[in-house]
Amino acid sequence: MAGPGSRAGRVAAGHHTGFEAVFLDPLGQVVQQRWEDAALAVAFEDLAPVSAFPVIPGRRWGPGPWWSATTGRHVSAGSNAMRTQLIVLDRDPRVTALAGRPVRLLWRNPRGQVRSWVPQLFARYTDGTALLADCPSHPDAGGERAMKAAEAVTEACAQIGWTYRRLPPLDDVLAANLKWLAGYRHPRNAGRPGLSKAVLGAFARPRPLLEGAEAAGDPIEVLPAVFHALWHRQLTTDLETPLHERILVGPRDWSGPGKTGGAG
Repeated sequence: MAGPGSRAGRVAAGHHTGFEAVFLDPLGQVVQQRWEDAALAVAFEDLAPVSAFPVIPGRRWGPGPWWSATTGRHVSAGSNAMRTQLIVLDRDPRVTALAGRPVRLLWRNPRGQVRSWVPQLFARYTDGTALLADCPSHPDAGGERAMKAAEAVTEACAQIGWTYRRLPPLDDVLAANLKWLAGYRHPRNAGRPGLSKAVLGAFARPRPLLEGAEAAGDPIEVLPAVFHALWHRQLTTDLETPLHERILVGPRDWSGPGKTGGAG
């Protein structure tokens, strides 16, 4: 992912003109404003979706809320692919807030025709910049219209020091591991007072998952706290390998055999 505030890949100014932002104010009223002004003044992370996520017949997973461990609030998610990307961003220590579809961008293309797009996802970074993103289930999802919109929204974001991305699907094993850990993201899974300290102490040096859990107490009680610590990056492991009882788990700053940077 391009870092917060990255201006890499800036598109030449003038390709599209007159970017405007359309969003709902806290009272639910539609507001249209110059994009640069809105980006500076509006807390998009606090707004409801400017338009509902579509319900597509035949899909196994439809729109629904995602509880964010970052903010303690629900985020609207429109698809399983988007939910997976929310999981990734919810674990990212640079992210301070998340929202689903909070803004529609309007612009004129080089032929003077008005176009619009609603990015699926908004993430605020610690430095105040933001990410607008879409979460396609495959690289060509959305067709030509989505590709042209991506060019325009990239340009709009580059003008103000933000980032736009079409986030690629995760590897199946990584996605499965993150979804498993996400089930333990709520603070209640930290367990009784003192358990978190015992868990971190048990994995002060890398050791197999079950061995460390048994060292901290009854695994039935301890394992949820271990998974909670892995979610919050207080512990780390190789998330590109299927989780199992013998997988090595280590302290936050550990980078062991087979472990890729940042995967834990």
